[in-house]
Amino acid sequence: MLKYHITPFLLENLKKIAVEIEILNRTTFSNVVLLEMEAEADAQSTYSSTSIEGNPLPLTDVKKILKNKPSQIRSTEREVLNYNESLLWLKKLLDTKKFDFNAKLVLGIHQRVTTGLLPKSQIGKFRAEPVFVNDPKQRKTIYWPPDQQDVPALMKDLIAFVSKNRNKIDPIILAGLFHRQFVIIHPFIDGNGRTVRLVTKAVLADLGIDTFNLFSFENYYNRNVSIYFEKVGVRGNYYDIYKSLSFTDWLEYFSAGILDELLRVRKLLDKSKQPTSPEKEISVDQEKILTFIKKNNFIKDKDYAKITTRAKATRALDFKKLIDLGLIEKMGKGPATYYVLKK
Repeated sequence: MLKYHITPFLLENLKKIAVEIEILNRTTFSNVVLLEMEAEADAQSTYSSTSIEGNPLPLTDVKKILKNKPSQIRSTEREVLNYNESLLWLKKLLDTKKFDFNAKLVLGIHQRVTTGLLPKSQIGKFRAEPVFVNDPKQRKTIYWPPDQQDVPALMKDLIAFVSKNRNKIDPIILAGLFHRQFVIIHPFIDGNGRTVRLVTKAVLADLGIDTFNLFSFENYYNRNVSIYFEKVGVRGNYYDIYKSLSFTDWLEYFSAGILDELLRVRKLLDKSKQPTSPEKEISVDQEKILTFIKKNNFIKDKDYAKITTRAKATRALDFKKLIDLGLIEKMGKGPATYYVLKK
C-alpha cells in the first residue's frame, strides 16, 4: 500500500482543483479558441517534457519542428517528434473510448517515445538489467531502483492498484501516486520520465479530467527541474526504503502543479471571451465544419452540404476562411478533395 495522508494544504488544493474543473467543463468556448489552445498545449508539453530530460531545443525551435518536420532528423529533434506523436496518438485513443490502462499501454508509449533513440532490444520492453540514478552535481549514485527481475511484478501491482482504486481514491491523488511509484520502480533503461508524464496525462483524462487537451503540467515541472526531481525522486536502495516511503510531500507538489495549470488555462480562456476582430470571427456553420472534423477526422464538401443550407459557392468560401485562419488544410484534388485540422 502506498502511504500518504491528507494534509490541509493537499485538501485545499483538491477542493480548488474540483472547482476549476467544474467551471471549465461547464463553460462553452468556440472551436477556434479550443483548437488554438490545444495546439499551444501540445507544443508546450512536448517542449517541457523533453527539456526536463536535458533536450536543449528552445520552445521556438520545437514549434518549428512540429510544424515542418526536418528532412534530416537529429536525436534532439527525434525526441521532440516522438513525444509529440505519442501525445497525439494518446489523445486520439482517448477520443475513441478505446483506452485501456494496462502494461501494454505503458510499453506502447515507451516504444513510441524511444523509437530511433535506443537499441531495439530496449524499446517498449521492461529493463533486463540494473540501472542507477546519479546526482550530476555530486557525481555519485544516489538511488538504486529494484532489481530487473522484480520490475514486471511491481508494474503489474501498480497498474492493478490504479484500476482497483479508480472509484475509491481522488483521481488527482491516484494519478500522483502512479506517477511517483513509476519513477521509483524505474522500469526502463531510459525514457522513464517522458513515458510516465504521458501516461499520467492519460490517466488524468481517463479519470474524468476533461481539460487534458488544454493544459501542460510538464510546464510546471520544467520551471524548476531541480524541485521536480527532488520531489518525485528518492535516495538509497529501494529494498531498504520502500516500506517507509511517504508520498504526502509529492502529492502536495503534484496537486499544486495541476492547480497552477488549470488556473493558467482558465485565465487564457477568459481572455478569449473578449471580442475578436471581424476577420477572425467564424460563423455557426463554420463551427460545424470544425466540430465535424474533430469527430470524424476529415470533412468533404458533400458532408458539409448535409449539415448546412449554404450554397456550394458559399461553402467554398467557408472552407477558404478556415484555411486562411490556419485552422484547417486542404487535402487531395478535384472530387477527392477533403479537409483536415491543420497540424
